[in-house]
Amino acid sequence: MPIESLSFGEEHRITVHMKREDLIDTHISGNKYWKLYHNINEYLKSDPKSPLIITFGGAYSNHIAAVAALGKLLSLPTLGIIRGEELSDARITSPTLLRAASQGMDLVFTSRDRYRFKEELEAYYTSEFPHALVVPEGGTNSSAVKGIANMLDVRTTQYDVLCVPVGTGGTLAGITRYKQSYQKAIGMSVVKDLTLKQRIYTLANSSDFNLVDASQGRYGKVSDALIAYCNSFYDAFKIPLDPVYTGKMMFHLQEMIGAGYFAPGTKVLVFHTGGLQGISGINQTLRIKKKNLLNFEDKIEGFGL
Repeated sequence: MPIESLSFGEEHRITVHMKREDLIDTHISGNKYWKLYHNINEYLKSDPKSPLIITFGGAYSNHIAAVAALGKLLSLPTLGIIRGEELSDARITSPTLLRAASQGMDLVFTSRDRYRFKEELEAYYTSEFPHALVVPEGGTNSSAVKGIANMLDVRTTQYDVLCVPVGTGGTLAGITRYKQSYQKAIGMSVVKDLTLKQRIYTLANSSDFNLVDASQGRYGKVSDALIAYCNSFYDAFKIPLDPVYTGKMMFHLQEMIGAGYFAPGTKVLVFHTGGLQGISGINQTLRIKKKNLLNFEDKIEGFGL
């Protein structure tokens, strides 16, 4: 994937480049592609008798969107377990779920209380569908971490800092595990999750990473300032950011540079991990609230219904 120069941080003698993992595929985008890569290939090699992919997520989940698209591409049935029984009508309003259903994914809505106990929920579906591939929320497991190694190549070795947004932790775990020893891994956490640091440590088998709170209060919170930032970023670089993950990463990275977090001369590489399918849903919510919109939705191809 291309690496593009971003012209900010120069006044602090910081070099910032972005690796465009979002361009790897329109629908199976960014880190989701690599998280699913080994999961799917290892599963298909086992020659399952009744193939089925089961996974979990919210009404606007990037992971749900990617699994549905992959199922359609490979002609594999998929089942999405969606958080929140009250969202059973969200398939009518959520662009993500509308698209997932149109690609053949069956949707089952479960209560938030039951969804909270993710390990029990995964165990239930593993037992009920013994021939299925059950992928955790966000796609994070050991196979996903192995796939993230593909985001690194000879070009990425020239950077001092590797920076990714963090939801369930699999991408940061992979970057930490496979980076060069002289490189620093920074994860911009978009969730408030006290178990996240330990999960990343376990998956990476290393504590050689920094986790920065970039949640702006809670997961999915999209402020007016963040929307304005994503719009100005697009105007400057013609790169669309989703405000849930990459937008928050870049917003906080720029704050860190301004605060002198990095030593002069530091070379920073950020990874655009996709998530652009969610922009239509975000704008849908912003319209209802009569807020300013992300002004580049029509520039993103491939997500029409």
